[in-house]
Amino acid sequence: MKKRTVKKILKWTGISFLSLVAILALHIYIVTRPKAPDAHTRIMARIDIKQEVSNDEQAKITTWMYQQKGIDHVLYNPASKILVFTYYPVKTNANTIADNFTSAFGLKAERVVPTEEEMQSGCPVALTSPIYKAYSFVKHIF
Repeated sequence: MKKRTVKKILKWTGISFLSLVAILALHIYIVTRPKAPDAHTRIMARIDIKQEVSNDEQAKITTWMYQQKGIDHVLYNPASKILVFTYYPVKTNANTIADNFTSAFGLKAERVVPTEEEMQSGCPVALTSPIYKAYSFVKHIF
């Protein structure tokens, strides 16, 4: 009778484990599929300013950026002359914001758009992590 109980426990443990692995694989597949931006999607963009900016202009830049439609958050680093902002792509476009920015302030500035290769190599840890390897495995299956 004890053998029978142990067999039942092992059988149901195995079934439960396989069910959980299948649910996890399905979850990873659903979450990692590309999808169109919706009202809750935020995207980060970067503008490099190619000239010196005074302290007064820095405050005006930040204020002006926050006044633009669809801008969520703005950070300006005067040491590196990099302006980073998050925005809602449903409400606005980063290229439009960058064009309006250069025309409003008359500064030499350009929007930085990373290449596909740069996007893939963005985090060196991700490519070697076990989670990324599991993700790649599941992605190739589906």
